[in-house]
Amino acid sequence: MSEQATFFVPDISCDHCVNAITTQVTKVAGVTKVDVDVTAKTVLVEGGDRAVVLAAIDEAGYDVA
Repeated sequence: MSEQATFFVPDISCDHCVNAITTQVTKVAGVTKVDVDVTAKTVLVEGGDRAVVLAAIDEAGYDVA
């Protein structure tokens, strides 16, 4: 996934969610940007492998809708 992708994560509700997701997704090889939007409940990711990014969001404790 060399381009950017946006994932809808309905359980995002606070700064703890932002930090947990950001911490896990930034560990993914190739990821250059992570932007978690609490209001829109989205995670915008640039770079990295899509399947690995999804696994990282899951590892943080969140489901992608």
